[in-house]
Amino acid sequence: MSDIKADTKRIKECSRALQRIYDAFTNRANPAEEFATAELGNQLVADAFQDFADNWKIHRKDLAEQIRTLGTITWDAAKSYDAIDSELAAALRRQDAKAGK
Repeated sequence: MSDIKADTKRIKECSRALQRIYDAFTNRANPAEEFATAELGNQLVADAFQDFADNWKIHRKDLAEQIRTLGTITWDAAKSYDAIDSELAAALRRQDAKAGK
């Protein structure tokens, strides 16, 4: 039987990092909305920026939700690993006590 190890501290750090990314995606303004046509120099470029902005809003929301879900999954995984490890250790201690060790 092989030993399975899970670095739950690292998994929780990953979850917190994903939460920070989610916050950045949901709180950051659209990068294209700060520019006026005059600044971009041409209506064609302004239209391309607007198209990008519209698509970015849609895709940013979808991506943010996926990131949030992954953060939740990693957090729950770390908690589950910790709980299983604690339960297994307690069961082994009980077994040792019954065996008189």
